[in-house]
Amino acid sequence: MKWRRSAMAAMLAAALIAGVGVIAARQREGVGTPCAAYRFEGARFTVCVFDPAQHELRLVSRHRGAFVRDFDGLAEALGAARPRLRFAMNAGMFNNLGAPIGLYIEDGAEQAPLRLTDGPGNFHMKPNGVFWQGADGGVHVTESEAFAELSPGARWATQSGPMLVIDGALHPRFQHDGPSRYIRNGVGVRDGRTAYFVISDSAVSFGRFARFFRDELGCTDALFLDGAVSSLWAPALDRRDDGPALGPMIVVLDRTS
Repeated sequence: MKWRRSAMAAMLAAALIAGVGVIAARQREGVGTPCAAYRFEGARFTVCVFDPAQHELRLVSRHRGAFVRDFDGLAEALGAARPRLRFAMNAGMFNNLGAPIGLYIEDGAEQAPLRLTDGPGNFHMKPNGVFWQGADGGVHVTESEAFAELSPGARWATQSGPMLVIDGALHPRFQHDGPSRYIRNGVGVRDGRTAYFVISDSAVSFGRFARFFRDELGCTDALFLDGAVSSLWAPALDRRDDGPALGPMIVVLDRTS
């Protein structure tokens, strides 16, 4: 009888471990939950998954003629679509008015042109790049010069910089774990059909942030969106960051049935 109790206890423990593994796997792939928590090299990250087969992508910059600068303004801009919100995140760099400083395409309409010039700051740490979705629903992160040659006719697009991962390689100017540490957010793609939107929950270097996309998420290409102002709104997590004024925003919604 004692042996049977021990055997049953072992079986129960194994089942619990297996169950936890399944739940963790589901969370990491975004099944049933929009976002999941990760730990990597001692830092914490929140990862939100976009699957074009299940979700709808939007970029939002204006509402009623004014730039949307925070999640309160975004909630108003979403209107009847707000209950379908899975998550929203700042979509790239912007000027003091909240206007994008690089390419910005919203529902097929180009509102700001592709910028290929040199200049200061992270945006101009080349190669920089473009996150975009085509008419076929595929999602991509493409280096800016290559995007100019490709001229793909994107439906949604936002340009930022620097690139974090380029065809599996880290940006050549990144140190392994440099002294510049900020809350950062970015986007990576793995198979042309899945996009991973990531925000660090602690201050991290560019090197560590880039390795997270490549080594933990398996992204072949990834783009830095911003730092210091990085913000996430994820209703399922009861999270709605309240910080500095933002610019354009990435919005992911559940598809209507």
